[in-house]
Amino acid sequence: MSVVGFDVGNESCIVAVARQRGIDVVLNEESKRETPAVVCFGDKQRFIGTAGAASSTMNPKNFISQIKRLLGRSFADPELQRDLGSFPFRVSEGPGGFPLVHARYLGEEREFTPTQLLAMVLSNLKGIAEGNLNSAVVDCCIGIPAYFTDLQRRAVLDAASIAGLRPLRLFHETTATALAYGIYKTDLPENDQLNVAFIDVGHASMQVSIVGYKKGQLNMLSHAYDRSLGGRDFDEVLFKHFAEKFKDEYKIDVYQNARACIRLRVACEKLKKVLSANPEAPLNIECLMDEKDVRGFIKREKFEQISAPVLQRVKGPLEKALAEAGLTTDNVHFVEVVGSGSRVPAIIRIITEFFGKEPRRTMNASECVARGCALQCAILSPTFKVREFEVNDEFPFSIALSWKPDSENTESQQTVVFPKGSPVPSANTVTFYRSSTFSIDVVNASVDDLQMAQKISTYTIGPFLSSKSEKAKVKVKACLDIHGIVSVESAVMLEEEEVEVLVATTNETLKDDTKMDTDDAPSDPASGTDENMQESKCAADAAHGAAENGGPDSEEISAPMDTDAKVEPSKRNVKKIDVPVSGLVYGALGAEELEKAVENEYEMALQDRVMEETKEKKNAVEAYVYDMRNKLCDKYNDFVMSEYKEGLIAKLQEVEDWLYEDGEDETKGVYIAKLEELKKVGDPIEIRYKEWAERGPAIDQLVYCINSFREAALSNNQAFDHIDMSEKQKVIDGCSDAEIWLVEKKQQQDALPKHADPVLVISDIKKKAEVLDRLCKPIMTKPKPAPKPQTPPPPPTPTEAPTTPEPQTPEQQQPNGADEAGEPTSEGGAQDQEPAAEQMDTDKPDGSAEPSA
Repeated sequence: MSVVGFDVGNESCIVAVARQRGIDVVLNEESKRETPAVVCFGDKQRFIGTAGAASSTMNPKNFISQIKRLLGRSFADPELQRDLGSFPFRVSEGPGGFPLVHARYLGEEREFTPTQLLAMVLSNLKGIAEGNLNSAVVDCCIGIPAYFTDLQRRAVLDAASIAGLRPLRLFHETTATALAYGIYKTDLPENDQLNVAFIDVGHASMQVSIVGYKKGQLNMLSHAYDRSLGGRDFDEVLFKHFAEKFKDEYKIDVYQNARACIRLRVACEKLKKVLSANPEAPLNIECLMDEKDVRGFIKREKFEQISAPVLQRVKGPLEKALAEAGLTTDNVHFVEVVGSGSRVPAIIRIITEFFGKEPRRTMNASECVARGCALQCAILSPTFKVREFEVNDEFPFSIALSWKPDSENTESQQTVVFPKGSPVPSANTVTFYRSSTFSIDVVNASVDDLQMAQKISTYTIGPFLSSKSEKAKVKVKACLDIHGIVSVESAVMLEEEEVEVLVATTNETLKDDTKMDTDDAPSDPASGTDENMQESKCAADAAHGAAENGGPDSEEISAPMDTDAKVEPSKRNVKKIDVPVSGLVYGALGAEELEKAVENEYEMALQDRVMEETKEKKNAVEAYVYDMRNKLCDKYNDFVMSEYKEGLIAKLQEVEDWLYEDGEDETKGVYIAKLEELKKVGDPIEIRYKEWAERGPAIDQLVYCINSFREAALSNNQAFDHIDMSEKQKVIDGCSDAEIWLVEKKQQQDALPKHADPVLVISDIKKKAEVLDRLCKPIMTKPKPAPKPQTPPPPPTPTEAPTTPEPQTPEQQQPNGADEAGEPTSEGGAQDQEPAAEQMDTDKPDGSAEPSA
């Protein structure tokens, strides 16, 4: 299971992966940690990421950037309309009032939605992660701004589906930063709360969050943001300043040239970075427009002066975040600044003045979001065991359900189901009394956020049929899922039914009779009571389950004895019936549209792969031409005849000219055929050189093999005494045959010139060495035979019955009157040893006896 975090920014993207040793930021194909979030369309293929960034100035009208600003927004959005003036590509209004991006692709004008473009960027990031992990990447965590609306969040999920990803969570960027900051802290307080303000100034937006830390958890206290306050606004200030200056000094209008605009914006971005560390900076651009070189100069004071309108907006999100958290600047213990746009000294000065303390930079300003997303993915994944750390995030909007009381009343009513600051995820239930199918609208109730669409989605509840004439009670469950998306998950109709329960009671005079009737029951009263209670409980559970599932009521069970029936007050059973729910999300992709988008992405990816393979084959032809031509004049010179060499060089020159003329744009098969044609001519030369270069070591190896086996066969070493002479002679003969073959072939080869085909080839030498090794090695490595096992002496024959030794006179006693064990030796035992000695003497044919063990 993959554990990957994606930080998809407005300008660049970062990929982080979780490993056993921690979180790593992976490098792209250019060994860079940041990958541009751009897509450039060409006549044959797409260029995404670093490849697309290289084409920005060459193909500006098909260079699509700042995709995040287009995602999930209406074309009439005022912020989008302001952004369109700085885009070099064309954007028009599409179906539903959403933007469409126009680009020329495969020789024709094509239209792309922002969701499709984001899917292309995610596909590129997925490829970077897969190349680093050497495995498929599906599960991930994607960072999004906290201000993303419901439609924008759905668009990110759709883009991820098109790219073949399955996000475990869409994670707020500020929350990801807070997680990356706090999970490694070991000194967090257990009772008191550590309040930290995180200020993220990115390329196009500014986000502020106040987070409260305790041991093992973080609590998001507030979110605040400005969607259009970022580093690019300072770039735009410098761009407009120098555009007016160059118009006056050099009489050129960069607004009339898309390529000049891109080059000036890139230069202004670099100038801003220089001013962050220096009091002044120059600007020089060669041949910006109309063959004119331009020069400029600006001081930091002037830069801050012309940027004053932008800097005045920095305090707004700071004040709002602090107010919503209910804190003062004294209650904020630390201030952390991240984001690529936070390096402007004027912003740091404003933050310092506001909080009364110096901001800190303990985290990597560009990588903290990606690292936090990878950590969150690891927490949600069963693959890794992460330190226990609870993340309590909050929803930055207020969401309400709106409906019409009846068909006659046109005024809508609404109730807030998820107020601002609700935990993510969460769920709420709203009860309705209706007699037929009705509709519910999910609407935005945040009066201070006008960018979010008023109506988010509409859900139809029904059809359903109540068994009673009165209105049915329907409970509707609304969910705020882990991605921050609100939906109506289910609806249940509740019906109450009255059930009369008969309870058996007996008279006092029948108690003895009842006892008599139950004589066969267990004598232990406790066990009988438990059994009856268990039966009653099971019956009640069965009746309750049937009522919940909408099944028929349970039948009454009569008492097994004559009793007086007493009717208690009726009980009510609640029957739950599921009601169908169908929804319509305004602006989101339908199932068919999503499937079609997946097919289009697959086709474009296939086209990209074919073109990359074609480029590789073309480069292979070009590399072969240059390499062979150089070698023909160098190390291949002696291995080719002069006439043949001139013809081959002419052929190589012809192919080189073809590559840059008619063969500039051919298919992969044509390049493969051209390379094979050249190799038919060049391979024999290369083979002759290779044979000459490797022949010497191969011959030395064979000679060593021959000498080694022959020396071993002729040796008087005792290690080879067990080998028969006939076997050794086979080894000697084999070595002689190989030596004779080698001498004859070597004499023939030495008589040939280098440009002639060799007669002594390396493969034959290696084959001869292998044959000799198979012949000689089993003989010369034959193990010695194991020594024969020695025969142990036979045990003494036991007597049939124990006999009492007779007393002997001293003369009759033997010198050794007892055996080794100290026991007296019987006469029968001495007699029994004689035949054993005779048998040992006859063990060998020559009559000699082997020594006993």
